[in-house]
Parts: sequence; structure tokens; C-alpha cells
Amino acid sequence: MTMRLIGMRSGLALSLVLMVGGLVLTQTELTAQGSGMGSQVPQLFHTSDQCLACHNGLVAANGEDVSIGFKWRSSMMGNAGRDPYWMAAVRRESLDHPAAVDLIEDKCTVCHLGMARTTHVAEGGQGKAFQYFPILGEGGPHSSLAVDGVSCTVCHQIQNINLGVKDGFTGGYSIDLTTGMGSRVVMGPFEVDSGRAGTMESASEFRPIEAAHIQSAEFCATCHTLFTHALDADGNEAGELAEQAPYLEWRHSDYPGEATCQDCHMPVVQGMVSVSSVLPNPRADVNRHSFRGGNFLMPRLLNKHRAELDVQALPQELEETARASEENLATKAASVDIVPVGMEDGLLEVDVVVTNLAGHKVPSAYPSRRAWIHLSVQDAAGRIVFESGAFQTDGSIVGNDNDTDGSRFEPHHLEITRADQVQIYEDIMVDYAGAVTTGLLWGVEYIKDNRLLPRGFDKATASEDVAVKGIALGDEDFTGGGDKTRYSVSVGNAGGPFQVEVELRYQPIGFRWAENLGDYDTAESVQFMGFFQGVSSASWALLARAGATMQ
Repeated sequence: MTMRLIGMRSGLALSLVLMVGGLVLTQTELTAQGSGMGSQVPQLFHTSDQCLACHNGLVAANGEDVSIGFKWRSSMMGNAGRDPYWMAAVRRESLDHPAAVDLIEDKCTVCHLGMARTTHVAEGGQGKAFQYFPILGEGGPHSSLAVDGVSCTVCHQIQNINLGVKDGFTGGYSIDLTTGMGSRVVMGPFEVDSGRAGTMESASEFRPIEAAHIQSAEFCATCHTLFTHALDADGNEAGELAEQAPYLEWRHSDYPGEATCQDCHMPVVQGMVSVSSVLPNPRADVNRHSFRGGNFLMPRLLNKHRAELDVQALPQELEETARASEENLATKAASVDIVPVGMEDGLLEVDVVVTNLAGHKVPSAYPSRRAWIHLSVQDAAGRIVFESGAFQTDGSIVGNDNDTDGSRFEPHHLEITRADQVQIYEDIMVDYAGAVTTGLLWGVEYIKDNRLLPRGFDKATASEDVAVKGIALGDEDFTGGGDKTRYSVSVGNAGGPFQVEVELRYQPIGFRWAENLGDYDTAESVQFMGFFQGVSSASWALLARAGATMQ
């Protein structure tokens, strides 16, 4: 008998099925069978503490500590189950759509709480976002699996089934549900000799095998390509939206065949290093497990509130993760250049050219992320005579229509002539009635998507899932690889020479995405808003900077 877990979309629901031989059991049928099905399900996972002992104490040739366990536990993968922004967002969606609460919680736990949810579904239940937790919820069965987030034995048990196709997206990964502990396998990129395999099996109850798919972009796409099904006010399905699609963006660029997700987000350790401190066997091409990405803010927030969130990673580990993400953003995301155009009769003109250095849109993934151009002009005395895109300590951007009024949004600009115009690279959702929203299950389509395109991305042939939306679609200077914006600004009677400074800035959680959660009087929203307000002034990072002097 073979059995595997598959995510399939049917209307709103992420329908869950078990394939038992040729028999398809729906989620309803599984629930009805109850403990009869559950009694056949063996233990499927171990928590990370069973792995850390052997996969720490790893040192690269240059002396760098590359311990897999320590790096993982301070990452967003390791903290996916205690992410307070995720908790507040799930609670908000549940209040917005009360008739769909069970479906929402199940869908949102597929990737954030993979071990707890997979086990619960295999037993005949479904994923619960709060029931497992001693942090904000009541605690209960599978709590230890839930708080362990995207743990070692989730990713390393994902099988090479439906990878890179729609049935495999939105958490449609497949995990063996029938083999008992002691005979289960975990997959990695290396061949393991029988002696070491036996030692690991004896210590962990998992036997390691080589599996090339674990290093593919398609492997990451299972959870990092997410489709949502929007609802109207009556709870009826109103449309499907590609809420996160970095893999599809990558696939429509020049990067396939050149670099995968792992190459940038799990960069290879230089030189030879072992993946285990027990029976070490140094290898080349070992990937780091720091998972550096676009979220430098959350590790610091987790660090600051480690007691409330039961954070296990050490303070120095979380700060190192935050700094690594900032370094990645500052060196791998984008570059910016200033091209002077002219200076005449008090009118200064420059072109700001932004180049995307990443293999997907910048920013990418969760739609709360945004990047923007901050440009300032100083006269000979050092006085600012023009500024666009200034940042405020509450996390908002001066002049941004959406930060000022949540029902509006800042358009894409071909030319900026006023201080209240800001070039913001972002995606803006609207609901079934055309209203701007930050509610994921209200979002029917994007009315604006001018996020910077990766090299080779052809906006004319892009599918609807990754399409450019709004004014940028017709902007000839907005192309695969970057964007050019003309700034034509008055400096009045100020005296030169003038110093033009440009920064490309980035926020993982934009002001409106945080602010709208304040409308919900729930423990999760109140907690997150308190956390965010304490770090909002430091909620942005620098992607790139350039300067020029004009007479």
C-alpha cells in the first residue's frame, strides 16, 4: 500500500486527499473515519533537537562556523511556527471570512507548521493554526511539532513528486505516510556510505539517501509559490491570485540553467567541510542553512521578544541572521546609478537607473514587501532643496498615497517632478469590488505590480501569474533587468554645485500591511502591533546607494 499527501485546489478549498492504492479519500471521508485511519499512521517526524547534536560543530576551512543546526534555528524557516506577523495575519483572515476558518487555518499551516499539520491530517484531522500553541493558543497535541516550524525532517522528506507544476505549489509536497520510524528515509544532496548511513539510522531512526531534487528550484517552489482563492462578501469564490510566485518569476528570466534558489539563499561553503560532526567526511559544495533572504526585521523582533515567543535560537545567532540578510540585500538585490541630464534655469534633471541583480522580482514573495527610491538634492551650503521618498519613524514613506490613505495607492512614475511623488516598487491588490486591500483572501487581482523584473524577463510574454500591472506595463524604460526614472526638480534660487544622493530602500513589512492589522482587536494583532511599533523606525534596509554632483 502506498500513501502520499497531496495538496489540490478545488474552489476555495485546498482539498486534501490520501492516495491509498487506487482509492482517493477526501478530507471529509478522512475525518469521518477518525481514529480508524489515524491508527494506521506511524510517527512521521522528529523535531530538530534530534538532529542538532550531530549537525553542529561544523567549521569551514577559513574558521567560519557553518553548523547546520545553529544556522537553521535562527532562520525564518526555523521560526515559521512562532512568527507573530503570520499569526496576526491568519487571525485577521479568519475574522474577515468566518465561514472559511477551518480551510484558512489548514491552508496556512501546510508550510508554516508542516510537521504538525501533516501528522494531524494523516490522523484524519486538519491543520490548526492556534490549537497547537502554548505561546498564544491553548497548546495541545503536536505542539512540539508546530513550534519547530519548517524543521529538518519536513524538507528532507519531501519526495520528487509534482515538483515545478501547479499541483505541487501551495504546499503540494508529498511525504511518505506509511513507513514506520526506523525504516524511514531522509534525502540529501550527497551519497552516504553504508557505515555512516547505518550510524545515522541508529541515532535518528532515519536512513539518509542521495536525492538530487533537493537542490532544485522546483523543490523550493512547493511552499514559495502560493495561490490563494479570493472570496466576496458572501463567502463565494471571486478569483484566484498568485500571492507569491518567485519561482515563476525566476522561470521567466535568464536564470534557469544559471542559478537556482539555493545558490543565492543557501550559498555554498568555500572549501571542504563535513555535514556531520560524527564520523566527519569533508565534502565540497556544502550548502549553508542560514537561508538568507529578504527578512532582516523578523529575526531582530524575535530576538527582542524572545521570552514571549519562546525563541530557542541564541541572541547572537538571531543577530547574525539579521546581518547576513542585510548583507545579502545590499550586495545581491539591486544596484542604482545616477545619470545627469542637465541643469538650467533652476531645473535639475537626472535619470535614476535601478538594476535588478536577483533571479526574481525585487521585491518578491509576500506582498507586504516594497522597495522605493529616496532621492535628495543639497545645495552648496548642504541644505536639502528637494527630497522624494523620505522615511518616517512609524514605518511610513512621506508622499506615499497608500500610507496616507489605505484606499489609495501610489502609481508607477515615468517622471517625478514633485516632492509628494515617490517611485515605489510594489504590488497592490484589490478586492472583488475594486477596493485596495491588504487582506489576502479579499485580493482578486493586482492593480499595480511594478516590482523590478529580473534579467531576461519579457513583460510582453509573461503569464498572468507574474504579469506587470498598471502604468509600468507601458513604460518603455521598465524592462527585464531594471527601470529608469526621470527626476525633473526645481531647486529655485539655491546655489550650486548641487549634490544628488539616491538610495534604493526596502521594507519587508510595509506600513499599510502592519497598520491595517491594528483594526483587529485580537491577542495576535495586539501583540504584533506592539512589537512592530517598537521596531518600525528600523524597519527598512539599504539595497543600493549612488551620488552625483551637478553645477
